[in-house]
Amino acid sequence: MIIRPEKPEDRAAIRAVTISAFQDHPHSDQTEHLILDRLRKAGALALSLVAEVNGDVAGHIAFSPVTLSDGSKDWYGLGPVSVLPALQGQGIGGALIRQGLDMSRYQAAAGCVVMGDPDLYRKFGFRNDPQFTLKDCAPQYFLTQPLSLPGASGMVTYHPAFYTGADE
Repeated sequence: MIIRPEKPEDRAAIRAVTISAFQDHPHSDQTEHLILDRLRKAGALALSLVAEVNGDVAGHIAFSPVTLSDGSKDWYGLGPVSVLPALQGQGIGGALIRQGLDMSRYQAAAGCVVMGDPDLYRKFGFRNDPQFTLKDCAPQYFLTQPLSLPGASGMVTYHPAFYTGADE
């Protein structure tokens, strides 16, 4: 497996992987691929990595800027993260998460937030923190990880690409 930054020629494969990964997910509205399209169009993909297996894109992870109500800067949202269903459970998603967090630290990101399965994301250092909230998200499914600057708090807002154009 090779993890590397996304290239323009990867976009169709990333879209296919993302659609496939979320197709039967019970908490998905099947718009994750559209969110990625809108983030790219807005220039808001801070970090976009693919996992290649045998030369083919098998997984993808995205990080995009989030806004904190306390004004803290350099915080990012992890997601979506996608792995082809036939290859799930083989460590590809975990490798993408670890590499993405390491690169975010290297780029001096202050912290990262994620909405998802707490049992999964706790393995990577994410924790529930009552100092952080996300509108319309049950607190147990919203996790944070300071990467360089502790002390931030507040209401988190993802990039507008997560909220608009769901009917595309």
